[in-house]
Amino acid sequence: MSNAMLRHPQALLGIGEVRHQRLRPVAHGFAYPSFFLLLPMRTLRRQPCAALPRNRFGLIAFHDRDHGDGAADSLAWVEGLLAREGLLARANGEIWLHCLPRVLGYAFKPVSFWYAHSADGALVAVVAEVHNTFGERHCYVLHGEPGDTLPWGRELQARKQLHVSPFCEVTGGYRFRFLRNDLGSRPAARPRTVVRIEHDDAHGLLLRTSVSGALQPLTRVALLAIFCRMPLLTLGITARIHWQALLLWRKRVPFFRKPEAPAAVASRGAPWPDPGARP
Repeated sequence: MSNAMLRHPQALLGIGEVRHQRLRPVAHGFAYPSFFLLLPMRTLRRQPCAALPRNRFGLIAFHDRDHGDGAADSLAWVEGLLAREGLLARANGEIWLHCLPRVLGYAFKPVSFWYAHSADGALVAVVAEVHNTFGERHCYVLHGEPGDTLPWGRELQARKQLHVSPFCEVTGGYRFRFLRNDLGSRPAARPRTVVRIEHDDAHGLLLRTSVSGALQPLTRVALLAIFCRMPLLTLGITARIHWQALLLWRKRVPFFRKPEAPAAVASRGAPWPDPGARP
């Protein structure tokens, strides 16, 4: 986040695209326009955003139960998770949530990111909250060494735990990079965020995914404008997942049966070993 955002947190709207590329056993890729919310959850606890319907119907809305344990306070859930991981004491600043909204009452959120900051604005941890189309979820808690902060752009790693696609085994690991533009050097530039995720299996790099967008204040006018541009965003995500699955099946990409969901709701990030080693 920029210094201005950290000093005066406000709900933001990100407009950009999602990109995905498979390298093996056949090449396959796509890019779709998208938008997302970037919400300062601790600020919103004290000062709700008048432009964004929360826990009620809206053309574009946010519902707490779409995150965490499905309860009425998603911020309390992530604070509890950070406390169990020994990170909450240092994460005493803003906690931002990067997520897809509900659109026309429908939500499917393949991945959301919780950015936990210290009081001085340093990034302490990121929680990557992953949902699959089978109604299962898993959270990857990404952080540095004890007492360390996370510079933007540092690679963070985690072992894959959740079955996401029937065309990928639950093996290998993820490499995450969270990027932002430096408004200090380009004060006229619009704030922008990029998340890059790479999935390695025992044979090396398999998938590349990115979510990017330019940020602007979340207002009623901005929400109405983006709704008119993409009125079926979340329904489209579900439809596109199944369409891309059909394309992979037609390309004869191997299909893997879904294993049991992991017993633990969350796992700590941990380095994935060299590509020659299998878990």
